Amino acid sequence: MINLEIPKKAKTLVNQAHQAAAEVFRPISRKYDKAEHAYPSELDMLASLLDGLNSSGEGGAGAAGVRKSEDDKDKGNRNGGNLSTVLGAIEMCWGDVALLLSMPRQGLGNAAIASVANDEQLERFKGKWAAMAITEPGFGSDSAAVSATAELDGDEYVLNGEKIFVTAGDRADCVVVWASLDKSKGRAAIKSFVVEKGTPGFEVVRLEHKLGIRASDTAVLRFDNCRVPKENLLGSPEIDTKKGFAGVMQTFDNTRPLVAAMAVGLARAALEETRRILEQAGVEIDYDKPANSQSAAAATFLELEADYEASYLLTLESAWMADNRKPNSLQASMAKAKAGRSVVDITLRCVELAGAYGYTEDSLLEKWSRDSKILDIFEGTQQIQQLIVARRLLGKSSAELK
Repeated sequence: MINLEIPKKAKTLVNQAHQAAAEVFRPISRKYDKAEHAYPSELDMLASLLDGLNSSGEGGAGAAGVRKSEDDKDKGNRNGGNLSTVLGAIEMCWGDVALLLSMPRQGLGNAAIASVANDEQLERFKGKWAAMAITEPGFGSDSAAVSATAELDGDEYVLNGEKIFVTAGDRADCVVVWASLDKSKGRAAIKSFVVEKGTPGFEVVRLEHKLGIRASDTAVLRFDNCRVPKENLLGSPEIDTKKGFAGVMQTFDNTRPLVAAMAVGLARAALEETRRILEQAGVEIDYDKPANSQSAAAATFLELEADYEASYLLTLESAWMADNRKPNSLQASMAKAKAGRSVVDITLRCVELAGAYGYTEDSLLEKWSRDSKILDIFEGTQQIQQLIVARRLLGKSSAELK
């Protein structure tokens, strides 16, 4: 039976992640928001610490991924890599979302490699910082519309195509690129390839200027007859039309709870700061009284807290299910949808509750309201998550419910 309290063995990780967020992220948060595209060099030492935590099995605060083996089936309830990573991400994003996304070797590409790479690939890419390249100019959330191609030529795949909105695309050591082996075979032919920086034909075209998460670089990448060793394909090279797109999409079952966790951490930061501001202004928040018998500000705060709690519990549930080998596609999308929508609502309404103070750079509330929107967009928008939830609940395929 699931228990959504923080496991004892994860408390050390949570404390360490919170300290890092408070002592490293928060003090430089505004600095790198203003200095867009400047690399936060303060993160190098912290990244080395997280590498040590991952190596020791304690789990880091970034995209550690999860390994599944047949031996795990009968071991009872487990609190493993997904739950530890989610709890760490919540604390780190309480500090700053963009700085977590800027952490070396903690990218979403690292989650894909850690989850699905074979043992030889794990060893070969150990210590690499991996970005994830999926979105193209012709599509956003519909990952099945990938048009980049990968053609086998001897011992190498030849990649062609363009990828946009690649988080850490310029800073990362390599990129996990989604491309099709055979467009005529549809979704089943989409595979992921690890492409290392410096590979001929691989070019960083430009960096984007953004509303929020400015400390994180977001790049446009181009692949022009880029030759990649066939050993860099993640998973099986076989095109299984019966399994279809499911194998590739399983990556999202691990990474969507992580993005939901980022939203949960940011929402908690905004609520804590808003509570402090309201209390200084003499607004009392009473949990023993009905919301409608309190001030409008207190009633609004209680409503926002309820949304936060729902997001938090859904996120922990989806991560716990992944650790325990339970299908969590529905729960992962529910968590991502709820947390993504809630964090935008929470941060904007916290700005309103704080008044003019919340709208200025004197408070981080202004920055958090800008950072929050991306958490409702990347790793699948609000709308695509609701579509996935509807398909799972109604038992419909992607062809039957679009």
